[in-house]
Amino acid sequence: MNALLLSALLSLLPFTELRFAIPYAIARGVDPLAAFFVCVLGNVLVIPLVFLFLDHIHSKLLKIRLYEKLSESVLRRIRPKSVKVKRKIALYGFPALVLFVSFPLPVTGAYTGTTIAWLLDLERRKSFVAIAIGIAIAGIIITLISSGILLL
Repeated sequence: MNALLLSALLSLLPFTELRFAIPYAIARGVDPLAAFFVCVLGNVLVIPLVFLFLDHIHSKLLKIRLYEKLSESVLRRIRPKSVKVKRKIALYGFPALVLFVSFPLPVTGAYTGTTIAWLLDLERRKSFVAIAIGIAIAGIIITLISSGILLL
């Protein structure tokens, strides 16, 4: 499979997102700029998909015991972060959501950012923009590190 296409697919997955997709693409010889744009676009596509899932499918799946347990396990990890983000959003507005998503660390990507926005019932358009900006910033950081331009 084409490395760029596989990277785009990896950017859609919750455990890989940009943190793995961009370095994978660059390691496979893909131009860093192309890797950045394709993976960021793929990761941004996650936002409406997660909102759609949480709004319409999640409640129906809660009737399945295994899904309910798994869902509660995931939400239990996200809820404490959402309370912290809610306080920050109350203080600093949507830039706090941008900042949260922009740190390329585990559990700070598009999935968690969108789930937090959903849990806090934040305005969708502003949340989408804030999360997308955060994804772009995370993508820049990961691309610079993966290209050897930024050393940590």
